[in-house]
Amino acid sequence: MSDFRALHLPGDPLVLPNAWDVASAAALARAGFAAVGTTSLGVAAAHGLPDGRAAGRAETIALMRRLGRLPVLVTVDVEGGFGGDPAAVADLAAELAGCGAVGINLEDGHADGTLAPVADQVELIAAVKERVPGLFVNARTDTRWLDAGDLGETLARTRAYVAAGADGVFVPGLGRDDDIRAVVSGVDAPLNVLLLPGMTVPRLAALGVARISTGSMLFRAALGAAIAAARSVARGEPGPTGIPGYAEVNGLAAAGGD
Repeated sequence: MSDFRALHLPGDPLVLPNAWDVASAAALARAGFAAVGTTSLGVAAAHGLPDGRAAGRAETIALMRRLGRLPVLVTVDVEGGFGGDPAAVADLAAELAGCGAVGINLEDGHADGTLAPVADQVELIAAVKERVPGLFVNARTDTRWLDAGDLGETLARTRAYVAAGADGVFVPGLGRDDDIRAVVSGVDAPLNVLLLPGMTVPRLAALGVARISTGSMLFRAALGAAIAAARSVARGEPGPTGIPGYAEVNGLAAAGGD
């Protein structure tokens, strides 16, 4: 995990693309990314499950078993722990670490738009860190994503999570420069920001961000490209060019095989 932690540099952030299956993770590793994350939306949707409703635990573990065979550092999105109590979430973290995961994202947002009580989230984080001390816990607060708390609430939650042992904090939806600066300067942990429309890596680097995630963007972009290609062919237009060939993709998929 020390190698993964070292990638979180304020001003020179880790750009973390998020994969949803073996082929996408292997392709990103081959493209030169030092680490990849999983996207809970992509993993859930690929299995016909809803995101954020504690439905993808088994699928996430099964995917990590295969991703652990790839030559890349992998951190796993476990939503809020898939509905488990602190002991169950700690067990999940230990199992993922045993499969090769170097980190997890653990969020405090609920599907109904509310936030978990701070004390409950602190207990989850502490349980994971006690069970798997070397695992990088990226504590996510959805104050901005769900519009469920102001900057003061964001700072209070992220500080409490760091005090509980979190290695980094993630605030998706944080977009204003002043707010980003406030979290960077006000929380003693690397800040992870979700890349939003209009954001660029140089801009976020200048603000002191240490990690930039693409979230579900790549998965949604892939779906959009597939739909656009199918419609183009149906209109009688030539198929797309410049895409990975059959043999290349077959080789990527095999990289995570038995």
